[in-house]
Amino acid sequence: MTDDVEIWVVAGQYQARSGREADLAAVLAQYVVLTRGVPGCRNVDLVASASTPAKFLVIEKWTEAGAQRAHLDDPVMVDMATAATPLLATAPDLDLYDAISAHDLE
Repeated sequence: MTDDVEIWVVAGQYQARSGREADLAAVLAQYVVLTRGVPGCRNVDLVASASTPAKFLVIEKWTEAGAQRAHLDDPVMVDMATAATPLLATAPDLDLYDAISAHDLE
């Protein structure tokens, strides 16, 4: 049996201004591609809501809490926030989650 792997999960919901959906999607897509190369990033995905137009979700998984915290000041994050802000209808909804595996539920 291997040691348990801890994962830090960050999720951000972004709602685009009307007519700016494609612009926000492009900013978030670039952020995802660049973030995948950041040390400590295990994975990051961008998805669009199938039920709420112009709503996007970015899900990040980090191998270390310190790497995730350091990423908040990383130029990749700063550039994304600067580019996305004028495209947003509301403030982004960001949250940190604890990963739960089936093993945790036994």
